[in-house]
Amino acid sequence: MTEERVKTIERALGLTDLAELRVAVRAMTPAEVVEVLERQDSTDRAVLYRLLAKDQALRVFEALDPSLQSDLVRALQHDDVAALFAGMEPDDRVELLDELPASVARRLMRGLPAREREITAEILGYPPGSIGRRMSPEFVALRANLTAGQALSVVTQRLADAETVYTLPVTDDQRAVVGVVSLRDLMSASPDTPIRDVMQDAHVVQATDDAEEAARRCAILKVLALPVVDSESRLVGILTVDDALRILETAETEDQARMSGTEPLRRPYLASPVSALVRSRVVWLLVLAIGATLTVQVLEVFEATLSQVVALALFVPLLIGTGGNTGNQAATTVTRALALGDVGPRDIAKVAAREFKVGFSLGLLLGSVAFLATTAVYDRQLGTVIGLTLLAVCTMAATVGGVMPLLARAVRADPAVFSNPFITTFVDATGLLMYFLIARAVLGI
Repeated sequence: MTEERVKTIERALGLTDLAELRVAVRAMTPAEVVEVLERQDSTDRAVLYRLLAKDQALRVFEALDPSLQSDLVRALQHDDVAALFAGMEPDDRVELLDELPASVARRLMRGLPAREREITAEILGYPPGSIGRRMSPEFVALRANLTAGQALSVVTQRLADAETVYTLPVTDDQRAVVGVVSLRDLMSASPDTPIRDVMQDAHVVQATDDAEEAARRCAILKVLALPVVDSESRLVGILTVDDALRILETAETEDQARMSGTEPLRRPYLASPVSALVRSRVVWLLVLAIGATLTVQVLEVFEATLSQVVALALFVPLLIGTGGNTGNQAATTVTRALALGDVGPRDIAKVAAREFKVGFSLGLLLGSVAFLATTAVYDRQLGTVIGLTLLAVCTMAATVGGVMPLLARAVRADPAVFSNPFITTFVDATGLLMYFLIARAVLGI
């Protein structure tokens, strides 16, 4: 989208020139309209949305984040909202319902046609956070006893109401998944070829499985769709690759926010009120500030040591900064490996051993450099203190940073929460404790 078009819209908004706004937004693609709406406050967003053509409005609404959809629902007239809600895909509809107040959600559900209400209610019956809440119940399933020609006829009849037809689940008479077949294979097969001869083994996920884990599996397998089954292995829906990628994007955003010491905003930055930005940060700042009192207490305990060798105070920022960075590096690496399924809580001993070796190696390298530099500027004893402290701090920080995300997963907590902010606070306090104990032992004070 060009800068000129953005400036035109913002100027027309400022002048409340609805005619110019209508021409501008109706000339845009849905993706461009979404980009504009994400930059506006709730009032201007509603004004712009009302100016869209009817068919354009539905495509734009479906492409918005659920939080922004919720804002629009509150701003639009009930009749407009009811039409939009009925036109959404069932899985997207459920995601919006999770964002709305219960009274609004009930009213919208009552306004749905009976069949759509039944499908939506089925999805709502699965636990929050499960893939059952994010799957699509609108799919084309083929019976295993069909031929390729019969299967193509079924697909053609269902094109209008199917989420995807590129990967098709194959079931037996009890709706149990026995395989999958691609549309390409169906079209290239002879019409009288049995589906059993062209289908492949199916990878499935349980409807109650965690949504992020199911989406990760879809991405790892590199498939266009995964069949979703119930506890009796009967087909109940599909997870398409676009929905899987959206789930992973949301999870990645949350992890990155929490590792940085904030709560995820759940909406675009410019669309978030200042109060939401404050709330997302203030709790973590308070927690970290309270945790930092441990560092102050350590400094207070060793105040006499500092007064005897004032030069020790000069190296405090270097040591706690290096320790915090080492711990954060380890935590970020292991959290990522955990998300990809490379490691799990059962690997805690292996991860601890590997990070111990990594931390020791890094500490040995950094400590050697610090020893030589400090000895050249000050003296050999102080250089020994700094070198040994870096060795100890890096080893401890890497080990703790690697283990904490695994411990978090073991107790069913978010690994990102236990990563950078808490590790930095922990390493600061324990690093200073190691520093002063080593200084006392080497300097004899």
